[in-house]
Amino acid sequence: MRTLIKNGTVITASEKYRAAILIEDEKIIALQSDPGTGADEVIDASGKLIFPGAIDVHTHLDMPFGGTVTADDFTSGTIAAAAGGTTCIIDYALQTPGKSLQEALDSWHKRAEGKCAVDYGFHVAITDLNDAVMAEIPVLVSKGYPSFKVFMAYKGVFQVDDATLLKVLKKSGAAGGLVLVHAENGDIIDVLTREMIADGKVDPIYHALSRPPQAEEEAVNRFITMAELSEAPAYVVHLSDAGALGRVADARLQGLPVYAETCPQYLFLNLDCYYEPDFGGAKYVMSPPLREAGNEEYLWNGLASGNLQVVASDHCSFNLKEQKELGRDDFTKIPNGAPGLETRVQLLYEGGVNQGRISIHKFVDLVSTAPARLFGLYPQKGTIAVGSDADLVIFDPEAAFKITQGSQHQKVDYNPYEGFAGKGVPKKVFSRGRLIIDNGKYVGRVGQGSFQLRKPFSVS
Repeated sequence: MRTLIKNGTVITASEKYRAAILIEDEKIIALQSDPGTGADEVIDASGKLIFPGAIDVHTHLDMPFGGTVTADDFTSGTIAAAAGGTTCIIDYALQTPGKSLQEALDSWHKRAEGKCAVDYGFHVAITDLNDAVMAEIPVLVSKGYPSFKVFMAYKGVFQVDDATLLKVLKKSGAAGGLVLVHAENGDIIDVLTREMIADGKVDPIYHALSRPPQAEEEAVNRFITMAELSEAPAYVVHLSDAGALGRVADARLQGLPVYAETCPQYLFLNLDCYYEPDFGGAKYVMSPPLREAGNEEYLWNGLASGNLQVVASDHCSFNLKEQKELGRDDFTKIPNGAPGLETRVQLLYEGGVNQGRISIHKFVDLVSTAPARLFGLYPQKGTIAVGSDADLVIFDPEAAFKITQGSQHQKVDYNPYEGFAGKGVPKKVFSRGRLIIDNGKYVGRVGQGSFQLRKPFSVS
């Protein structure tokens, strides 16, 4: 079947032009000034922008954490992704201590297979390193799993020591892999947390105060130091703090291959959210936590300058009732995380492009092209070009939106951006040439999402 999209304005990370897009067999087969004829279906995109499908490289779907499991599984999560203009996600397969990395991947494949509305891939989180696990790293890179996550926080659960981090960096870097790190000093957090609990400080605000900005800045600096020693590329996930951003910027100025993502919550929310009454602050318990008001402007500047390369969601949804409430009397028992897969693209367009903080080309780069390049999906994904997957978003820049829990596709009982309004709405979303979102309604087939093997790390 051939589909023609005509009269729209194509926007990529570097170009803006009018073209008709011809799609056949899941691929873009022509970009032409004259719409021509011969298509089985013709879609008029007059007055609309056409972006490459967005890529969210940081999600947690169907993930056990803190005695419960995320509210969104791979079906509800990927439908929500599609509704927001995201056509590919990369989730995290978490190693169980004593088990292999391949066993972690096998487990996550079972969770996702036949359930995804958009394409998907996996990072592998290393929590228990031994010689056998070390030997798996280059094998997995060659198989199409080139990214590995380690945690410098969550002491006694996920946190690894410096020796483990250094070994993973060396092994991964030599094999063409990319190491991702959750950068917070878990020992600092552990001491502060114990002190606060002992003093009876159990409300959600103390989650944030037990994880100060200095704990993130120190961990980012330590990670960069070890990456430099290893001659390995380094990627900081969910960077939240201006001081930590400064460490990344300094490293990049020295020419080091250091990259970082931030998330919408750090661009639009702040520490004041934790004071929401009736335990409402628990909705914003995530790690790293929200920061003081004013910090967000440093992050916006980091996006504009190129010192932050990606905006991901870190979607990790838990209902306030029955899940977040597990920590009503002890903030350490509140499951960490918040939803954001569905709203990431619109938030960044409104807060970035419409408010003049970033260009429209930078917007496309942050949500699609840079993620594709860094994580081995480009040019199959992340751009609009002949031969690329027909992952496309027909976007109405003038359509108004208002975010509400009741209108979302995410299966969670709140939305952290409740009431946020702006302009810019994905009207039609195509995944490999198939229409999956039509005016906000999911019209695809659950299970049509395809698992994506990825190339070794390269920024070329």
